[in-house]
Amino acid sequence: MTKTYTIGEAVGALMRDGMPVRFTAYDGSSAGPPDADIHLDLLNQRGLSYIMTAPGDLGLARAYVQGDLDINGVHPGDPYPLLTRLMNHTKFRRPAPAELLTIVRSLGISNLKPPSPPPQEHLPRWRRTVEGVRHSLQRDAEVIHHHYDVSNTFYEYVLGPSMTYTCALYPTADATLEEAQAAKYDLVARKLELQPGQRLLDLGCGWGGMVRHAAREYGAKAIGVTLSREQASWAQQAIKEEGLDHLAEVRFMDYRQVEESGFDAISSIGLTEHIGVKNYPAYFGWIRDHLKPQGRMLNHCITRPHNKSTDTGAFIDRYVFPDGELIGSGTIVTAVEDAGLEVQHHENIRVHYAKTLAAWCQNLVDNWDACVAEVGEGTARVWGLYMAGSRLGFERNEIQLHHVLATKTEAGGTSGYPLRHSF
Repeated sequence: MTKTYTIGEAVGALMRDGMPVRFTAYDGSSAGPPDADIHLDLLNQRGLSYIMTAPGDLGLARAYVQGDLDINGVHPGDPYPLLTRLMNHTKFRRPAPAELLTIVRSLGISNLKPPSPPPQEHLPRWRRTVEGVRHSLQRDAEVIHHHYDVSNTFYEYVLGPSMTYTCALYPTADATLEEAQAAKYDLVARKLELQPGQRLLDLGCGWGGMVRHAAREYGAKAIGVTLSREQASWAQQAIKEEGLDHLAEVRFMDYRQVEESGFDAISSIGLTEHIGVKNYPAYFGWIRDHLKPQGRMLNHCITRPHNKSTDTGAFIDRYVFPDGELIGSGTIVTAVEDAGLEVQHHENIRVHYAKTLAAWCQNLVDNWDACVAEVGEGTARVWGLYMAGSRLGFERNEIQLHHVLATKTEAGGTSGYPLRHSF
């Protein structure tokens, strides 16, 4: 007689080392240790269809975001303990074709019809052509809107008063998130050696944190550009409230539309991930052309620990950073140098991003009810899952964060850079 599988038996059969948490399904079956402190509960058939039609992180994420898969024993704002347990102990076993067919038949072939994805999910890459060519002005504006125009109020809850959505720099292990974000901006300013009256252009400026810091602390004349209308509106209001109108400005526009040139310094904090690796030569060439001779550039971006792949994974691409690409810092350094800029300093601060993400998750936990009221539980679940998973990635050196500092060195070799770093 051919064996038939319950949902729990199927899950158990596909896990090489068994389930490290308790799994229960709507058919009454289960897998994993009964006394586990973390439980996964599959609530309905739609959740099963999500998992069967998109094996791996995408299917599980769809079921979880839609509320068809529940987690008990950890807070949805910070599922880090669950993800750690799964990554430490769970490996999928590839069943023989006959066994796989038996499992599918047992669970129901009708479940191979994909349900509609959650509303938070972006189109797959092959369908985004309706929004324009990849990394065109139109398509970049759309994908930035998808991620950053969630709600300024939601970001205030998660990011804290600094409204800074990039890696902080912790001067001490017990520094607060706000202290670490201020330290990050100050490190960038010191690497650029900003002086009163100098002109700074901040590309992908977010809510204007770098622009305001440069103007307030260094007296620089700073312009920031962002493709998020919500960010630009918030930043301009913050600039006005701080009395920095005479020095600072944030514009809702693509950096490629900036007409001014001859900047003393250009900072790019968290934008390169959205540019596309094939566009690095044009991007760093644009920066070179908009710097004055001996001007400085600081590029801050998430990287891979290798230079082999740009893939961000299905979940990140559909729910977090559509069209995002990551590559090793070696590729970035090469592109910067090939654009004619001289690299002066190169630094990896990945461990700081793990701490930053832990702090953001704690903010989400602390403000969970308000965040759900603002954006809905599905979106709040996306953020908890994404930030906790990213924290693991930085901790385990699967992703990194690099600073690359360069100068527009003149033809005769004069860079304006001191004999030793001044920061």
